[in-house]
Amino acid sequence: MDELSLVIGLGNPGTAYAGNRHNAGFMVLDLLAERADGRFRSHRSRTDVLEGRLAGLRVVLAKPRSYMNESGGPVKAVCDFYKITPDRLTVVYDELDLPYGTLRLKYGGGDNGHNGLRSVTRALGTRDYYRVRFGIGRPPGRQDPADYVLKDFSTAERKDLPVLVDRAADAVEALLRTGLEATQNVYHAGSPASQTENH
Repeated sequence: MDELSLVIGLGNPGTAYAGNRHNAGFMVLDLLAERADGRFRSHRSRTDVLEGRLAGLRVVLAKPRSYMNESGGPVKAVCDFYKITPDRLTVVYDELDLPYGTLRLKYGGGDNGHNGLRSVTRALGTRDYYRVRFGIGRPPGRQDPADYVLKDFSTAERKDLPVLVDRAADAVEALLRTGLEATQNVYHAGSPASQTENH
């Protein structure tokens, strides 16, 4: 029986936040749910979960129902419920310090000021889990990053958003199927535009 993996997207619950840059993780998880041909359901871990298959593997997809900066509690609860160790966990989230649409995958590391990630690391008691970072770019001028992440993607950004979310979902599947190094070799090379042309 193949091992179960857990993929979690970070975001804020509710329609008011749905299009925010901070909800890139939720957007990727929603697409993965479509690919797994399933629907999220409310779970006692304070997450919405979907149990299914991705890339031919058993997987649980989950979205915390807490606000971003309190993501850790639900993430720990869903890990405990499914007996998932951190090395079988992938967290998908928005990253200010990457240009819009850039993807970076890694295992372990700091939270880079991301409150959701900080909460997850604190709750799990370890930094050692996989991350898929979806670049949203820095705010223009003197705009406060805290305001910027809670704004919807711009009209220009929204034009490319479906392709970029699709590519991020591809990267999650590749990570599950082929591991970190092979996935990095594909998704860290070149620009997002050149990569979408090649997929």
